[in-house]
Amino acid sequence: MSKTECKAAKELTQAWRLRKWESLDFLTVALDEMGTRISCLEENVTELMTQAGMDEQPIPANIQTPNK
Repeated sequence: MSKTECKAAKELTQAWRLRKWESLDFLTVALDEMGTRISCLEENVTELMTQAGMDEQPIPANIQTPNK
């Protein structure tokens, strides 16, 4: 491999690594934002249920719930 080809390969590798980290940063920010929105939605649903008089009620024994 010539010096020019070696330099080009190194530059391409560096560019790929930078792009990979930029993508990871974007995904991290997007997932954090999604988590915040989900939390806000849960709070709003809880508030609406409270306003509607539907505070948490026990689940009847005859209804199966998924295993956690």
